[in-house]
Amino acid sequence: MSQGQESAATFQLGTFEVSTRPLAVGAALIGASAVLGFAGIVISGAAAIAATRRWIDQLEVPPNELARQKWAQARAATTAGASAWQNGLAAGARSS
Repeated sequence: MSQGQESAATFQLGTFEVSTRPLAVGAALIGASAVLGFAGIVISGAAAIAATRRWIDQLEVPPNELARQKWAQARAATTAGASAWQNGLAAGARSS
């Protein structure tokens, strides 16, 4: 074959020669595995979301209420800490 010509089975460019059939089969396998991988991700994600929803339904305190409680605790702690820092320790609580 001359330089740069294509054949049904091989592609040759100078001394570089590639068989096209294995390349096509490899590309098809990569495409098929990508589709199967995406399907696996979708199925696994759906199962994880369903399990998470069941877990949340079984909680005694809903997550948004728990977050409100924790936020209120954090605000109270911050206020108390800032107040103690600004006003200093009470005279009776100081250790000499």
